[in-house]
Amino acid sequence: MSGTGSVEELGAHSARARALALLRIRSRAVAVAILPAAAAVVLLVAGAQGRISGGAWDTVRWGVTACAVVVLLLAVAVAAAVARARPAVSPTVPLAEEAAPDLYRLVRDLADRLDVPAPSAIALTPDCDSWLEDRTHPAAQPRATDLAKGLSADRRGRRVPAAPVLVIGSPFLWWMRVAELRAVLAPVVAGTGPSAHPDIAAARRFVRGLDAAVADASAPGQAVVSRVPAVFVGWIARMLLRGCRGHAAEMERCVAVAASVRAQGVDYGLRIVAQEQVGLAYAGWDRLLTRVALPAWRMGRWPSRLDAGVVSALTELSRRDRLAEGFTSRLGERPACDLLEEPGVADEAASLLAARLFHGGPAESGPDWSPVDWQQYPEEVVDRKWRTEAARLHRVLDSLGVSTSVSVGVHRASAAEPAGTAVPTLARVIDHLAAPGGNAEELAAGISAAVARDGAAAPARGGGPADGAQPGADQDPLDLWGPVPLPLFPLQPPRTGTELLADHVVAMVCCAAVDTAGAAPGLDWLDGPALLVDGGRRSDLGAPVLSLVEDGDAEPLRSWLSGVGVRTDKPVRLV
Repeated sequence: MSGTGSVEELGAHSARARALALLRIRSRAVAVAILPAAAAVVLLVAGAQGRISGGAWDTVRWGVTACAVVVLLLAVAVAAAVARARPAVSPTVPLAEEAAPDLYRLVRDLADRLDVPAPSAIALTPDCDSWLEDRTHPAAQPRATDLAKGLSADRRGRRVPAAPVLVIGSPFLWWMRVAELRAVLAPVVAGTGPSAHPDIAAARRFVRGLDAAVADASAPGQAVVSRVPAVFVGWIARMLLRGCRGHAAEMERCVAVAASVRAQGVDYGLRIVAQEQVGLAYAGWDRLLTRVALPAWRMGRWPSRLDAGVVSALTELSRRDRLAEGFTSRLGERPACDLLEEPGVADEAASLLAARLFHGGPAESGPDWSPVDWQQYPEEVVDRKWRTEAARLHRVLDSLGVSTSVSVGVHRASAAEPAGTAVPTLARVIDHLAAPGGNAEELAAGISAAVARDGAAAPARGGGPADGAQPGADQDPLDLWGPVPLPLFPLQPPRTGTELLADHVVAMVCCAAVDTAGAAPGLDWLDGPALLVDGGRRSDLGAPVLSLVEDGDAEPLRSWLSGVGVRTDKPVRLV
């Protein structure tokens, strides 16, 4: 027996041992529940045979019987609640075989080479990760099919436990080449082997059921009548989960080890290179979301080709980072997205789901939530973002009574100047922040309050199914998560007042540069909105603005504006 085979068998054996330990915990719980019933049966049989008699024994016998009935009823209620609890399903984009026959063929060929069951289906996730997910629970299926019953047919036509669904990170499909994707998926697909083992499958169902019961018990909005039983079920489930935690974690670790060892015989050398692409894809995806997608989402627009943007972002990262030199040469090979029949449709669906997960956007497009192409991004997102923030900045200045032109020592509007007639010039902002007593903290607080008001006034986002609706084939995948708040994975923490003020001043400077110096809004794939001057990106604006906002020193910014040719006394166009 080879060393690799020995390690794989050891990992599989350890996983089965941990699964049996989890099943023993379940058996002990059942034993505790039926123990009073067993005692009651013994007492009743002994009484019927005349072995015990008398008033005291009668009291004990009927007391134990009553206790047994109560315990059995409670145990049945808890078991029913755990069985009925709906395990959470990861929000994904389903990918039918008709939409990706080549990808399904690749995965099945991989499963054949690994000698494991093929995944039952494939889905995409807008994240840089891949995993197997059991979706055999009836709540996750649209119809009462064999898969909904947890069954599928093997090659001999026998009914066996259904294989899990393979979830693939959509950025991988666009950045990785076909051979790299196959190498990365090999250890994931190899996990279907342990998943088919009856003991491991039963142990996983037990743990998932307990976890779902805990989630149902803590769900908000329950009536008082149902709240008390839910709390009791949740308490029992938490107690059992505490006993299962160590065994479950060790079982999954052993399953991963066994799958990884089994996959070493398939594209092992290429997998080392492919793992480098995984790290690079994650870095580019994170920058694309936080720097490029997030500003658009905040403007009510969602980029409809995020995965295609990953390629541009990572190509730019490869160009800038010497550590990534040579990675762009891979782009001549066949990309994994060619395995899809309509890559653009899949990219759009994944992009919309990403907006829901990371920002909390609606499930469908609408007047206040529309897609935007990368070619339209500078004009429809960047320019609009700048002018919206500049308009908000001047509204706050109006509310503070700041006049059109501020001179040293005088920063309040004169009585003769009507409210709301101040001209939106850059000079007004600079003079106010540079003047003694200009009070940047007050302005920052006003900006923060205005941002909060605008966010509260925006159309409500997210939402679950209508009352009485059941999960179906066309239902929002996030509904399977239950009443969870959106976004599930917020990208950034709330910004401070000073950060918001600096962003708004930068926006005002950019508007003035576009209107008076011939500059243009642009898109940088790694840094998001960019100011283009003479066709080149200017990335040196942040430091002068911070000097003005934090220290009241306007000279660095005035020098920058002079070099670009920006007129601070000219009004800017606002939204």
